[in-house]
Amino acid sequence: MVKEINETFLKAAKGEKTDYVPVWYMRQAGRSQPEYRAIKEKYSLFEITHQPELCAYVTRLPVEQYGVDAAILYKDIMTPLPAIGVDVEIKSGIGPVISNPIRSLADVERLGEIHPETDVPYVLETIKLLTEEQLSVPLIGFAGAPFTLASYMIEGGPSKNYNKTKAFMYAEPKAWFALMDKLGDTTITYVKSQIKAGASAIQIFDSWVGALNVADYRTYIKPVMNRIFSALREENVPLIMFGVGASHLALEWNDLPLDVVGLDWRLPINEARAMGIQKTVQGNLDPAILLAPWDVIEEKAKAILDLGMAQPGYIFNLGHGVFPQVNPETLKKLTAFIHEYSAEKLRR
Repeated sequence: MVKEINETFLKAAKGEKTDYVPVWYMRQAGRSQPEYRAIKEKYSLFEITHQPELCAYVTRLPVEQYGVDAAILYKDIMTPLPAIGVDVEIKSGIGPVISNPIRSLADVERLGEIHPETDVPYVLETIKLLTEEQLSVPLIGFAGAPFTLASYMIEGGPSKNYNKTKAFMYAEPKAWFALMDKLGDTTITYVKSQIKAGASAIQIFDSWVGALNVADYRTYIKPVMNRIFSALREENVPLIMFGVGASHLALEWNDLPLDVVGLDWRLPINEARAMGIQKTVQGNLDPAILLAPWDVIEEKAKAILDLGMAQPGYIFNLGHGVFPQVNPETLKKLTAFIHEYSAEKLRR
C-alpha cells in the first residue's frame, strides 16, 4: 500500500498555492519535549543519532504531537566532520569542541573525503526508516554551510565574534578557499546521500554567517554556496537557506539557485519582499514569544501570517529554534491556530 504524504509544505516551498499555510519549527525535535529529555538522561546526542530506531522516534515525535507539516531529521551539523578527519566532541553546556583546529593550508590539505554509505550509515538508515515506514509528511534533511563549519574548525569551538575565522579568511586566502572547496565537496556529497535515502527537502544552516558583511560574503562565501546549490539543484527537491542575524544577506541568498529564503525574527516578511526577495519565504516568529501568554502569541502569529499570505510561497516557522523552556502544548496550539486561521483567510 502506497503511503499518502501531505505535500502542503513542498507545494509552498515551490511557490504554489496551498489550502493553508504549512508550518514546522526549527528544533521542534528535542529539548522542549519531556519524552526527549527522558531519552537524554540515558543517551548522548551522539548515541541517539547512531541508533536509527531511536533517532527516527525523536524525529517523528513532534509531527505526531504538534501536527506540523514537515519533519526535520534529528542530528547535528557536526555529523559529517569526523569522516573528513576533524576531531569533534559535543560537550554539554558548551557545544562542539574541536581538538585539531585548522591553522594552515597544510591542515586543510590533510582533510579527507566523506563516503556517506560507510561513514554515516546510521544517518541514511534513519532517513529510510522515516520515509519508507513512519512519516506522512515530508522529511527535511540538512547540513551546515561551509562558513559555519569552518568557524568551528578554526575557532576550535563556539565563538561570539569569529575573530580567528575572519583573520584566517583575510590573512590566508589560499587556505581559506581550499577549505571552502573541501567543505563544499563534503556538503554536496553528504546532502545528496540524504536525498537518495529519501529526504524530500534540504535546509542549509549557515548559522553564523551573519558575522560577515555583504562585500565579504560575496567574495569569500557566495561562490561555494552557489556551487553547492547548483549541484543540489540536479536532485529536484526544495532547497532552503537559513542563517541567524543575517538579514543583510537575504538578497544575496535570493540570487542563489535555491527555493526558499529563511528569515530570522529581525527582518519582517513585507520588508524582505519589498527588498526584492522573490522566492518562497520561511519564518519568522521570535521564539521568545512562545514564552508569552497565549493572546500575545496569537496576535504576533496572526501579524506574521498576514504578511506571509500576501502572496503565494510562504512557510510559517520561527526566526530561530525552539527554546527548552517552551511548553509543547503551546506548539500544538500554535500549529492548529496557523492551520485554521490561514485556511479561513485563504478561502476568502
